[in-house]
Amino acid sequence: MLDTLYETTHERMHKTLEAIKKELSAIRTGKATPQLLDNVMVEAYGSQMPLKQVATISAPEPRLLMVQAFDKSTVGNIVKGIQAADLGLNPMVDGQIIRLPIPPLNEERRQTLVKQCKHIAEEGRVAIRNIRRDANDDAKKLEKDKEISEDQLHDALEHIQKLTDEHIKEIDEILEKKEKEVMEV
Repeated sequence: MLDTLYETTHERMHKTLEAIKKELSAIRTGKATPQLLDNVMVEAYGSQMPLKQVATISAPEPRLLMVQAFDKSTVGNIVKGIQAADLGLNPMVDGQIIRLPIPPLNEERRQTLVKQCKHIAEEGRVAIRNIRRDANDDAKKLEKDKEISEDQLHDALEHIQKLTDEHIKEIDEILEKKEKEVMEV
């Protein structure tokens, strides 16, 4: 019973961590990386699709992204999708290729991005703590229903806290790394 509880808790915390990593990877630093466009959605073939399903994305230079549409008819919608994503990028169309020069970040924009990163990380910490609370409640219910002993409950609560601490520490490390990346000139 407790093994299942631990496994479920760890899985939920890990998914939260992955979501945070994905969100932070979409925040623009001074360098061009294809992950900047991960959250861009494009209207294509009658539905909203992720950009990477309608085009290839590459970073041929440190300050340039290139998006090559699979189908010439989707180029206009790709440009609209990039503009709608509000990434501060100015698409330049050249046939089926869309060039996205990455402008250098000024100090004020860097500070704003760091705040955004901190906000995402804090949301992640809150989500991890909520998972901990749910797991603790489940463990207490098992003890109340006499499925585990008081000692087992104490051990379970310690184990859940240890999982929580590990995941929050990992969020802090990811945030620190991202802050350094954003603040690099």
